Amino acid sequence: MEETQLKYDSSLQRIFEIHNKIKDIHPSLEKIFPIAIVEDSFFFIFDTDSSGEKYVFVKKAPTPMPIAKGVKAAFPLNCYEDKEACIISGEIFDSLGGYTTIFHEFVHCYQSKNGTEELKQKLEIAQRAMAKKDYMWEINYPFPYENSKFTETYSLFLKALKENKPDDIFKCRSQLKQILSKDDFEYMVWQEWVEGFARFIENKIRCKLELKGNHSGTKEPFNRGLFYEGGARFIEFLGKQEPELLVDIKRLFYKILNG
Repeated sequence: MEETQLKYDSSLQRIFEIHNKIKDIHPSLEKIFPIAIVEDSFFFIFDTDSSGEKYVFVKKAPTPMPIAKGVKAAFPLNCYEDKEACIISGEIFDSLGGYTTIFHEFVHCYQSKNGTEELKQKLEIAQRAMAKKDYMWEINYPFPYENSKFTETYSLFLKALKENKPDDIFKCRSQLKQILSKDDFEYMVWQEWVEGFARFIENKIRCKLELKGNHSGTKEPFNRGLFYEGGARFIEFLGKQEPELLVDIKRLFYKILNG
């Protein structure tokens, strides 16, 4: 495996260089997590050495399912002691923006270690999905993005956030709760917290690195990306009202849920 380690060595070490510039942005960026690079249906897994300042090759293991090139994900690796890891393919190292995506996935690793499973237990939609062993529910849930009332109200919500109008923001949240079923509302909130928070931190990183912000997801027809941006903007708004929410991410979740 020396060839694989050499292939990615300089790219992996650049993570530490960037980390030193951004680690003070938020506690979610303090720790570097394992990385699994997907090639030819195998994970090539790298983790930090004893110094915590260098990635070393750990093992090669077959992927448990087909994983497409361009993957950007975070989940525990059964083949590596169920450790939370960033799952990517090699082309992500081709740009500085790709590195911000790696740290976005590290934020998900941080969330998993700081409340994700506990919070899932509070959501009926997550409990039912787990009972059915539907482990892809967060990606495949049939959310009614095409519902015209939802589309109109969420667009107004984004507008109110952009214009910083608290009354309109919370009015829209109340309307969304009325428009959506309980499952749909829980799904929206979950994505706003999980992906919105990671997008919020990613854009802090992009600002620090003098890169253009990532604000994709707000163009119709809507899809799950809508909640990345809506969640990030809502979290930024809530954080300005109560800065402590940004470090107490479980309480942040309940704030998003209860509005």
